Amino acid sequence: MSKMDWDRLLCGERARKSVSAASGDQRSEFQKDYHRIISSASFRRLQDKTQVFTLDSSDFVRTRLTHSLEVSSFAKSLGQMTFNDLIAAGSVTPDIRDKCCAILECSGLLHDIGNPPFGHFGEDSIRSWFAVHLGRYRFKGRPVTDLLNEQMKSDLTHFEGNAQALRLLTKLHFLVDENGMNLTFALLNTLIKYPVSSLETDKSSPDIKLHKMGYYLAEEDIFRRITEATGAVGCRYPLTFLLEAADDIAYKTADIEDAAKKGFFGYDTLLADLKSGRYISKPFDPDDSSGDDDDLAVYRSCIESLEKKYAASKKRGTEDPGMNAVQNWVISMQSKLLFGASKAFVKHYEKIMDGTLKSDLISLSPASSLAEALGRIAFGRVFRSPSIMKSELTEGYIINFYLDKLVPAAIALEADAPLDPVSDRLLRMLSGNYRRIYEHYADGKDENYRLYLRILLVTDFVCGMTDSYAKRSYQELIGII
Repeated sequence: MSKMDWDRLLCGERARKSVSAASGDQRSEFQKDYHRIISSASFRRLQDKTQVFTLDSSDFVRTRLTHSLEVSSFAKSLGQMTFNDLIAAGSVTPDIRDKCCAILECSGLLHDIGNPPFGHFGEDSIRSWFAVHLGRYRFKGRPVTDLLNEQMKSDLTHFEGNAQALRLLTKLHFLVDENGMNLTFALLNTLIKYPVSSLETDKSSPDIKLHKMGYYLAEEDIFRRITEATGAVGCRYPLTFLLEAADDIAYKTADIEDAAKKGFFGYDTLLADLKSGRYISKPFDPDDSSGDDDDLAVYRSCIESLEKKYAASKKRGTEDPGMNAVQNWVISMQSKLLFGASKAFVKHYEKIMDGTLKSDLISLSPASSLAEALGRIAFGRVFRSPSIMKSELTEGYIINFYLDKLVPAAIALEADAPLDPVSDRLLRMLSGNYRRIYEHYADGKDENYRLYLRILLVTDFVCGMTDSYAKRSYQELIGII
């Protein structure tokens, strides 16, 4: 493909043409996006969706809202660091930097907006449910799986929060009309981490853009319109690399801090895990630095930093020097990871603009072993812990309950026979706006496509629920008042 250029990439076009700006409004199109986002109900719902510790009563652990605010801040900082270097190299102008930073700030706020309740396990639960149950239902006497085409079925069994975000932002946020939040195409393209359909995914591919799907068949037209307008056809949008790095840095460091605060491990365990080297791919000897490359040198310096922060905390007489050291260390690690990701973007800038870079920035940075260790420590000591897995089982039952009840009701909605009273009442629970969107986009379509959209209507409803609403409604519906 031809090299992408910023004049086209920074496309301020929207699906619906905006009315003339008020006299004296000096905001850029991307600043206007920011105000649309923070005033939206969809964004506010993130305050009741948690990251890891779902249905937790603590006010310390991160929610999706606080996580998104952190990602927004990191993304903007990454933009400033990266584009200042590119300005110094003569590759971009200050105007490009300012617009990119505004887009990155907005994209950080929105990157998780399509996720269902209960974190990533909510996504897993939806995928698993469709893989197991979709073939059990019939519509007008025929198996549903015979009526849906391969992409429709794949969209459901490969359900993805990233694709749901595009659907929400371009359609479901029905405030003015069927164009959703009507954000700029440059911002929307930044959020499309995987510019492929569910039929094109390949998790084993070395090219990261193929690892997950980025859009449903239902949003294929708007996806094509966005990428053609920005010129990022068939490849990742450049700012997506920085957004992804900001997200990785935010959750990898936050998971360590939150887990330590919740008592999953302390300073001694974290230090021992880092020194052991068993959480990184490269051979590591804590007592021999002679064979260190740049990445291992950074990793070793991070271990030394943790020890120094603990010593300083003890010297100050801090009440809990271990916890204080971990929290301070996490902040300094964020800086190292941000610096590394920025340098990786600059180093690989030409490949990014050519659309040929296949890896994420963190894996290419001199802090890749640090990031790997943080992620694997959190996975081993938190995500695989009995308490978290028990919580996930409970959350899975809740997700399954809604799909068990609502999917057959949605399938039967346009069948020959009238709905039974229970199915009728269940469907009345669905958002009126979501039903209006269904009617708009189903109008004039064939019966099988309408069936597909009705099933998506159910996943729209489930994804729109907060953690506490999902739990509370589930309890009410099964008779626990």
